[in-house]
Amino acid sequence: MSLYCAVGGIQTDIGSGQLTDLLFEAFDHLGERNRVLAVPPDITRLHSQAGPLTYAAWKYFGNRLKAVLPATGTHSAMTSSQIQHMFGEVPQELFRVHNYRTDIETLGEVPASFIHEQSEGKLDNAWPAQVNRLITQSGFDLILSIGQVVPHEVIGMANYNKNILIGTGGRHGINLSHYLGAVYGMERIMGRADTPVRRVLNYASDHFLRDLPIVYVLTVIGRRDNGALAVRGLFIGDDVECFNRAAELSLKVNFELVNQSISKAVVYLDPREFHSTWLGNKAIYRTRMALADGAELIILAPGVEQFGEDKTIDALIRKYGYGGTPATLAAVEQNADLAGDLSAAAHLIHGSSEGRFTITWCPGKLTRAEVEGVGFAYGDVAAMSERYDPAKLSHGYNHVDGEDVFFIGNPGLGLWAHASRL
Repeated sequence: MSLYCAVGGIQTDIGSGQLTDLLFEAFDHLGERNRVLAVPPDITRLHSQAGPLTYAAWKYFGNRLKAVLPATGTHSAMTSSQIQHMFGEVPQELFRVHNYRTDIETLGEVPASFIHEQSEGKLDNAWPAQVNRLITQSGFDLILSIGQVVPHEVIGMANYNKNILIGTGGRHGINLSHYLGAVYGMERIMGRADTPVRRVLNYASDHFLRDLPIVYVLTVIGRRDNGALAVRGLFIGDDVECFNRAAELSLKVNFELVNQSISKAVVYLDPREFHSTWLGNKAIYRTRMALADGAELIILAPGVEQFGEDKTIDALIRKYGYGGTPATLAAVEQNADLAGDLSAAAHLIHGSSEGRFTITWCPGKLTRAEVEGVGFAYGDVAAMSERYDPAKLSHGYNHVDGEDVFFIGNPGLGLWAHASRL
């Protein structure tokens, strides 16, 4: 087991040239590799630096880089324009599409007894360790799993083996992992490296992935004082130590403890990244522990045009809505369609305020009837964006028309909380 790079700190600022140099130095230590697969995230993690890192890997390995498999999980496949925007000159013919319903191989099962233990007795299902067949059946001698470690609502801290086992995983494994996180409790999970879902994935790694030549390339992204993004850390290795180092730094960089509970928050969703509430509800997940009882959360989402990234899940969200934990658990018990897509059920739990604060969605391409039909309040995106102009607001508190408003320009980059909810 090896740690090839561990550079980072809360004030570290790794420029693009240094990022490439560090990556190349790590590659130099790997020895000769002739069949390389890159597994970066998709456009929803645009700011992870996975695009430039994948480009750098292509420049280093040349025609030895045989394929790029974006770890889309349940997300929509990347479009040609998205690939070009994120990965630049990397040849588009290298890119493969992951279909989480059909393209998978089951490598083994995490025992039901282990799931029972990790769920505190709430679940009794075995968990299938599933990955895209390309990973296991194409004879790669290096699999580069690239991505960003950041607080996450399902697993605690994103990335590491999640990129492989969920990002290129199958329907059943994704469903059960998301549901495990939901029934255990999102607010008990977010920002923690050691969680029930992570333990399940680590079990699967130890038992079923150990013969695969996976090297993890993990970034930690923060903000400079002027609000611009900065790479605070780069960690490259082939075991959990790489992740633990990155998670430790991410907690320092990406976790913001607010002095008082927030009464009004405005969150902006970049239309290049966010096209659905499935993704955009990060605005809810990442702020909920900072919001006061009775607070108002306004989500400016000019690019959002659907609820689910998948037609089946979109239909389930429209049917059952974001009604909170008791209603969703009851719906799972009573309805085979929702019970058959537990990641959708988990998402409905995650996206509810449980009646504690109001959520006003301002989507560019969903109607009032659609938004109110799933349980959110509706706001006109043009009018709200004029009042709360994301181009003029700065991160944190702003004074707008006599009220204090907490502004977040990208919820995917952090986690916010008040001490009373930790």
